[in-house]
Amino acid sequence: MLIELKSTQALLGQGTSAVSKCTACFAQCATRRRPFLPDKSQHKTQQFFRHRTNKCLHGPIAQAAAVHSPQSLSELDRILCSSEPDAEAKALDLINKLKEDGVVKAYGGAQQIPKRLYTLEELRLNNLRPEEFLSPEDSTLNTVRTILQAGGLAGVTAIFFAFHLTVSQALGLVVAVMFVVVGDQVGNNGGIEGLVVDTAGRYLNKTYAQRIALHEAGHFLIAYLVGLLPKVYTLSTLDAVQRYGKFNIQAGTQFCDKSFSEEIAKGQISSTSLDRYTCVALAGVSAEYLKFGRAEGGLGDVQQLDALLRAIGFTQKKTDGQIRWAVLNVSSLLRRHSKTHEKLAHAMAEGSSVAACIGVIEGDMQDSADI
Repeated sequence: MLIELKSTQALLGQGTSAVSKCTACFAQCATRRRPFLPDKSQHKTQQFFRHRTNKCLHGPIAQAAAVHSPQSLSELDRILCSSEPDAEAKALDLINKLKEDGVVKAYGGAQQIPKRLYTLEELRLNNLRPEEFLSPEDSTLNTVRTILQAGGLAGVTAIFFAFHLTVSQALGLVVAVMFVVVGDQVGNNGGIEGLVVDTAGRYLNKTYAQRIALHEAGHFLIAYLVGLLPKVYTLSTLDAVQRYGKFNIQAGTQFCDKSFSEEIAKGQISSTSLDRYTCVALAGVSAEYLKFGRAEGGLGDVQQLDALLRAIGFTQKKTDGQIRWAVLNVSSLLRRHSKTHEKLAHAMAEGSSVAACIGVIEGDMQDSADI
């Protein structure tokens, strides 16, 4: 079944940024917007984990994962790391061939819950509180920002007294700092600020790193299980800057999603593709919620998905139904594979390649009757 777009231009025009982010990288943003479900909540934001970026070369963790990883997955890494224009198509051909040959089992093999309209009460019976689930608040980074602002003010004050500045000189210093901040917001969409806050966050809060690793591992695992091949991931703003050479690109996970882009270009999105992307978008929030009882990151994921559903003309009732099903489905998969999720988060934190991460998943599920 194909979902006709209410207005292709609405999706490809004013909705372009939201859709492109959904199809390329479920990254985060700091704007606020109401969640999908009727419960009145507002909120919030996310950043990412500081660690070295995953490399195309195999390190110690990659070698350890290779115990459960078919040799063919090394070729997958080579393809994903190449700059060939048809690299994505080749990667998909290879993973599908490995699936057909029985070399990989878990890719696209998730046993998902039935697709129907679920009620809020059914979510609560499964220990899912939608008013908290879809309203992540990044209290960690909010605290870090406050600390940095206080530190900056203290620094300016110290300079004022140490160098015996005049009032006009002190004001000039403040104006210069404000000029840099505003320039960053305009030129880099706050990228430099995000880099500083994200890097400081992992030094000031020890659980921040773990939370982000689990969040991105949630995206990676659910995507793989529902048949969306991960292409590359970064777990911190610094990693993203080093990889892409830009300050306005945040960390996250990207996928081989050319077919989804083609569906958008044609003005039609299949229900299968929409279900898949809805699940992947909510996987990070779900992972945090199930592990910590609340989510701090993922507001950007929720907002981007909201924008996509609005662009294709979903009513509020239809949006609620889509989101509730995805929340239950993703939570069910993450609970079922909680140990695999934790192992994957560790492998990603160690900088393992995409193929090595896939090896972790497949190694855990080769003998599993319930994927």
